[in-house]
Amino acid sequence: MSRHDTVPDGSAAIGAVLYGLATSAVRRLPRDMSLTSAATLATLDRTGPRRITDLAAIAGVTQPAMTALVRVMEESGLVERQSDMSDKRVTLVCLTEAGASYVRTRRQAGVHAFERLIGELTGDEVEALVAALPALKHLAELESQDREGPKQ
Repeated sequence: MSRHDTVPDGSAAIGAVLYGLATSAVRRLPRDMSLTSAATLATLDRTGPRRITDLAAIAGVTQPAMTALVRVMEESGLVERQSDMSDKRVTLVCLTEAGASYVRTRRQAGVHAFERLIGELTGDEVEALVAALPALKHLAELESQDREGPKQ
């Protein structure tokens, strides 16, 4: 008996609700840039400077596509390229202050949207979500590790 057998289809039900919330959250985001661009900025914010090849793998796009995307974001002042101090042959993509500010603003808009919805829950429902926070944070860490792989 696995730890998930205590609630029939518990993992599937939780997964379905979380996927629905994530999909809904993405649909509510501003359409001022592509999801791939926004996700790339968020990756750089979480992990720090990365190689274009790493960013392409994380985003699931080709290296030439990521190179073009980085060029556009660089022209917009959201990212910059810098030499890797440990290997001068390597160029890293880094967030600029404008890029970091964009990520913070976009994230805060998402947080506010969920805060508004949570405000409509009962006290018991809010307490249940608070009790689930450690598991949700761990789930987010596992997802991030799975998606982004080890940091270079």
